[in-house]
Amino acid sequence: MTAGEILILAALGTPLAAAGLALVFAKIRDVRDTVTIVAALALTCVCVALLAETALGRPPEMRLAEPIPGLSIFFRLEPLGALFAAMASALYLLNSLYSIGYMRARREPRQGRFYACFGLAMCAVSGVALAGNLFTAFLFYELLTFATYPLVTHKGDETSRRAGRLYVLLLGGAAAALLLPAVATIQAMAGSTEFVTGGLLAGRMDALPAGVLLIMIVFGTAKAALMPLHAWLPGAMAAPTPVSAFLHAVAVVKTGVFLILKCAAGIFGPEIIATSPAAQGLLWTAAATILIASATALTRDDLKERLAWSTVSQLSYVISGALIAVGAGVVGGGLHMLTHAFGKITMFMCVGAVYLAAGVTRVSAVSGLARRMPLVFAAFLVGSLSVIGLPPFGGMWSKFLLITAAFGAGEPVTAAAMILSSLLSAACFLPIVISGFLGEPGEAALRSGPVRAPFLTVLPPVITAAGCFGLFFIGDWVMTYLIPIAERAP
Repeated sequence: MTAGEILILAALGTPLAAAGLALVFAKIRDVRDTVTIVAALALTCVCVALLAETALGRPPEMRLAEPIPGLSIFFRLEPLGALFAAMASALYLLNSLYSIGYMRARREPRQGRFYACFGLAMCAVSGVALAGNLFTAFLFYELLTFATYPLVTHKGDETSRRAGRLYVLLLGGAAAALLLPAVATIQAMAGSTEFVTGGLLAGRMDALPAGVLLIMIVFGTAKAALMPLHAWLPGAMAAPTPVSAFLHAVAVVKTGVFLILKCAAGIFGPEIIATSPAAQGLLWTAAATILIASATALTRDDLKERLAWSTVSQLSYVISGALIAVGAGVVGGGLHMLTHAFGKITMFMCVGAVYLAAGVTRVSAVSGLARRMPLVFAAFLVGSLSVIGLPPFGGMWSKFLLITAAFGAGEPVTAAAMILSSLLSAACFLPIVISGFLGEPGEAALRSGPVRAPFLTVLPPVITAAGCFGLFFIGDWVMTYLIPIAERAP
């Protein structure tokens, strides 16, 4: 067994082992939480090693099994998958630290099951990131749906159960009705579902039938929350804040847009994307989603709900990148997947810290509160500026690349939607910070006694905010690293 194969097995096995141990030590809090952190740290080291191997031109691969003749469970790393795995594992580590602080402060029940589901979900994320073919990605994509369902319904009340039903109905239903038939059709037409440079279907299928498959994959991947299959995402905010952060930045939605990027580059390729009327229609749908979701976010007073609608909008930036028939679009989509993850997890963690410290969940109630919690609100500001796309934060590069790619591809409607959405994002988030620092103190700010969040709910968002800043300086390296995914068929 090669070193690369060992790393692949470790990326899958480490979070799976953590899930099992979290159940074994469910009642021994310190052991359970320590196991979670150690496993998350180990997974991060493994994924960084995989990233390094890929960057050095030694991408590992492994054919694990062939459960169905002609369809194998196959792993092969490439730049986008390696970047996604490293990003998800690093944020999983920070979110695990945050979760321990949050769940202990809230004295939440069923914490053993909670961390076990986190571990199982990360195993699924690793499987999708490392997948060398669409069949393998589909298997782990479905595992992710069912691993995260108990997290969405963790509170056990009617609101969370309703959110869980919608979650499984939309995500599982779309995958079964659209994504699975697309996988089967591709296997039948091409004799394989492997991701190939330039697109597996390039030269094998005309633009029209390929466009039908493209529609099936984009809407079948409902985790990407493209309208009208987006309603599960705001509803899932009924879950505890660590779950919201996990859904938005680490696992679920990023897995959705990652899979669409992978299919655009490795299944269809730029030639089919450029000539398919379906791709154009989906691109306009993404532009509409960007604008409608941004405008809806502006009307929401609940902090988590505002962030959720913003995520719906930002995900369609990545989808747009996949559907713009130029290499810069796919590269920009991959970069935006990374920068949005750091910005949005920062914001969610800050919102959770504010809730723990002051009991505030609404935009209208934060007035003057930042003067009692300056570090948390400063981190929220950094995350906001990155999501808006302003320098010196990483989100500036991904939005700049996507907007210039849209103009370069002759898609001014998409570019205009992105620009207007950025202005709406500024209107969504900057008033929260301004009100927090400069507004008249509200009831929460005037409360006697300390207004202080647990240390483990403050440190992680400060680190991710620093990451938003750091991404500004390594954006060029990330773009160069991702260029191979946008290559055309030889």
